[in-house]
Amino acid sequence: MTEGQVADHAGLRRTVLVVALANLAYFGVEFAVALAIGSVSLFADSVDFLEDASVNLLIFVALAWSARARAKVGIALALILLIPGLATVWTAWDKFLDPVAPQPLALSLTGLGALGVNLTCAFLLARYRHHRGSLTKAAFLSARNDAFANVAIIAAGAVTAFLWRSAWPDLIVGLAIAALNLDAAREVWEAAREEHRAEP
Repeated sequence: MTEGQVADHAGLRRTVLVVALANLAYFGVEFAVALAIGSVSLFADSVDFLEDASVNLLIFVALAWSARARAKVGIALALILLIPGLATVWTAWDKFLDPVAPQPLALSLTGLGALGVNLTCAFLLARYRHHRGSLTKAAFLSARNDAFANVAIIAAGAVTAFLWRSAWPDLIVGLAIAALNLDAAREVWEAAREEHRAEP
């Protein structure tokens, strides 16, 4: 490696570690609020924060590995991205059986906090998103998708407060978050397979 590549590599490792710790911290916040107000979308998003923390910690470790090993980890990360979707479906079913609307102000404020965390993480990761194939692509896609999801959570809180006092806005957003994670898993899987094929 050249001196510039070594510095870039070290910068990427520092970035994914910071992103991992930020995601782990906000997981605790969002999970507690989700349980307190009975929100499907916050539950899905909190599990997503935990998944993002795991992804970035794996990247932090795996960046020292070969391209072939990184590709294998990328395939594993694609499978990890499915976890929030499955958890959301389970939670959504429980909410469907007991359709109580979550507290809208807490829903929107928690979504706003999550948006701040995810925009910061996406900004930090943006310069590295093509740097190491499927690994950093996984991290960037997670942060980007979560930012979109957080906007939807904020909107669900506003709709619940002012237009439709129902569990459905929260439920719909929760299922949409699951769909985003499925799409991200597909993209990471494809990137990891390309990286594996490109390795001699």
